[in-house]
Amino acid sequence: MTLSSLIDPLRRAAWLDRDRIVAWASALLAIELAFAVFIALWQHGAFFVVENPTSSDFVSFFAAGKLALSGTPALAYDQAAHYAVQQQSSAPGAPYQFFFYPPVFLFLCAGLTVLPYFLAYAAFQIASLGFFLWVMRAILQESGRAWTLPVLAFPAVFWTIGLGQNAFLTAGLFGAFTLMLDRRPVLAGIVLGLLCYKPHFGMLVPVALLAGGYWRCFLGAAVSVIALVGLSVALFGWETWQAYLQAFSGSGQVYQSGRIDLAGMITVFGAMRLNGFSAELAYAMQGASAVAMAALVALVWRRCPGQPARFVSLVAATLLAVPLALLYDQVLLLVAGAWLIRDGRASGFLGWEKVALLAAYPLDLLLWPLGTGWHLPLGPLLSLAVLALALRRLSPFLLGRSATAPGAGLAVGATS
Repeated sequence: MTLSSLIDPLRRAAWLDRDRIVAWASALLAIELAFAVFIALWQHGAFFVVENPTSSDFVSFFAAGKLALSGTPALAYDQAAHYAVQQQSSAPGAPYQFFFYPPVFLFLCAGLTVLPYFLAYAAFQIASLGFFLWVMRAILQESGRAWTLPVLAFPAVFWTIGLGQNAFLTAGLFGAFTLMLDRRPVLAGIVLGLLCYKPHFGMLVPVALLAGGYWRCFLGAAVSVIALVGLSVALFGWETWQAYLQAFSGSGQVYQSGRIDLAGMITVFGAMRLNGFSAELAYAMQGASAVAMAALVALVWRRCPGQPARFVSLVAATLLAVPLALLYDQVLLLVAGAWLIRDGRASGFLGWEKVALLAAYPLDLLLWPLGTGWHLPLGPLLSLAVLALALRRLSPFLLGRSATAPGAGLAVGATS
């Protein structure tokens, strides 16, 4: 038995078929659900008295919505006033959850507060997860329900639900934009504009659109953003935007201070700070990464029109370019994985591609424990690995050999 005979089954991964993926995902999902129930019971004092109560990120959204609906939206950016409203929905003494979202996000927050807190929490997670799954189904071109198990088993899904975060909505909008770009560019731009509640996640998109010549999408996004900002000014007043800008200007101090868990950050900045480097150096490295990712996205979108993997490169490069992204934001990697699978089915999977996608699951599961215990920044490494998969698939086009299909001679069968 030679070394190549041992390595080749891993490289080709013909054994990694649909049935095995669904079965393993089901097992992982069951373990994660059991752990989530245990954590919930633990936090609610089922085993012993909890001395340091916690609260979800959703309480920040809910409190901001309460203030907006009561006619004082600017107070969402006043930490004392915002925390006072948070305490009405969380356990006494629970820590403050920051709110640095622009006023356009107050539309959603205010709408959620027409429901009681826990119903609003459940409604937001169910609706945003349903939207995200609908987008994933369209990208994967799947039917039935079994395909949802590998999606739901991805660890970032549980971080999103557990913290009450908006990562499903973010990933769903980003995925819908990629899905519609080539067929309905104006609508894709309008959908993209809805992401302005997290403006940093769109920082590389204009580079991609301009490099690819998607002028109609660019115009649609601009109109969408202008309309949302204008409506927020009309409803909430310019003073709310002033309060937001003042709060946002001090947000850097919050993230530098470590008040947000550095092990939960998945950015270059977070990796540098996690390993003890100064904030100045961390920002410099993050800036260098952003410039490099912008140049790479421009190259890919100029030379690889129509290639599904260019969406993968945009998602991964975005996570490497933005200064702030947390555990739950890695739901975006599911969008990247869906496009890789779709492209692999069409042109064949490359060697090691299936195994790399499978390995993302345990690595994402260990991201926070290894970051906390060993200061190992798996977050940006995962994004870098996904980016490498995209560039490998796009390399014939980048090198001017577009007549050669990415998976020619390497097809090992479709998987999902």
